[in-house]
Amino acid sequence: MANIRSAAKRARQTLARTARNRTVKTRVKNARKAFNEALEAGNLDLAKEKLRAAASAADKAAKSNVIHKNSASRIKALLTTALAKASA
Repeated sequence: MANIRSAAKRARQTLARTARNRTVKTRVKNARKAFNEALEAGNLDLAKEKLRAAASAADKAAKSNVIHKNSASRIKALLTTALAKASA
C-alpha cells in the first residue's frame, strides 16, 4: 500500500479505471462472440444485426480510449469480411 496520500489516490483511481475498462472490453468480446455464433448458425440476418452491435461496441470502446482506434477498425473489417464471405 502506498504511504503517500496522492499515490494512494492514484491507486484507487487505477482500480476504478481498470474495472470500467474491463467491462467495456468484455462488451466488445461478447459482441464478437454473438456475431460469430450467428454466422456459424447460418443466420445471416441475425449476423448482420450482430455485426452492427459489434461495430458499435468497438467504436464506443475506441472513443473512450479503452482500445486503439485501429483495433476497432480491424475488428470491424474482420467481421465484415467474414459476413461477406459467408454471404457469397
